Amino acid sequence: MERNAAGWGSGFLGVVIFSGSLPATRLAVVDFSPLFLTSARAVIAAIIGGVFLAAHRQVRPAADDLLSLAIVAVGVVVGFPLLTGLALQHITAAHSIVFIGLLPLATAIFGVLRGGERPKPAFWLFSCVGAATVAGFALSRSADGSLSGDMLMIGAVVLCGLGYAEGATLSRRLGGWQVISWALLLALPFMAAIALTVRPDHWAGIGLPAWASLAYVSVFSMLIGFVFWYRGLALGGIAGVGQLQLLQPFLGLMLAAAVLGESIAWPMLAATGVVVLCVAGARHFARG
Repeated sequence: MERNAAGWGSGFLGVVIFSGSLPATRLAVVDFSPLFLTSARAVIAAIIGGVFLAAHRQVRPAADDLLSLAIVAVGVVVGFPLLTGLALQHITAAHSIVFIGLLPLATAIFGVLRGGERPKPAFWLFSCVGAATVAGFALSRSADGSLSGDMLMIGAVVLCGLGYAEGATLSRRLGGWQVISWALLLALPFMAAIALTVRPDHWAGIGLPAWASLAYVSVFSMLIGFVFWYRGLALGGIAGVGQLQLLQPFLGLMLAAAVLGESIAWPMLAATGVVVLCVAGARHFARG
């Protein structure tokens, strides 16, 4: 019971950190290309992760773990950041919430396929209702979509769900921060080469919001958030804890209200209430 509660608490902290990722990405791609943003954030996070691995004298992963680490790298180090960065050139951050609402369901599906979990049938009902609530809320706020942007977001969600589930399974053996750090180091040569190739021609014109956003997605979205997130998934279960992602859009909007002074309307409060109930129901039925 304590292990499960610790997993949900750690997972919630991860979601809080991730809630600022899409708005930060939206700000960053104003001055940085999506390819540079993706590669630069990975390089910065890999350097920090490598320092931690060396400082704690972590043993290198076994050869059998390299494929799983490669899947994690493709899913969350390269795939999700790059595809969302490309998508946010065509759609708004608000519209992207439609697809983020599908991420918990994708994570749960890969938790079954890759993690061997078997949630009860009622879990899928709560998961689908929660996803539909988030998608419906997002659609009611924004109609600024495009076919190319939508397809990129679908690809991002599939890769991210796979990376989450694979990383959580591996975290049971290696530890959460070790998994994301090793995955970042595995991708470092490739991402560093890309960053050098597509770096901006002129740095002087890049604004402070873009630099701040790059720092956020590099340190928090790409590294610190995963420390809590993978630990939460490993302790509390991939399918169950993954449903906490349903809260991410609302946390992001609440953050915008607190920082930017945006108003919170009653539909947001109503949708949040439904999502909280779905998360609670999914948690109850997550274990088969």
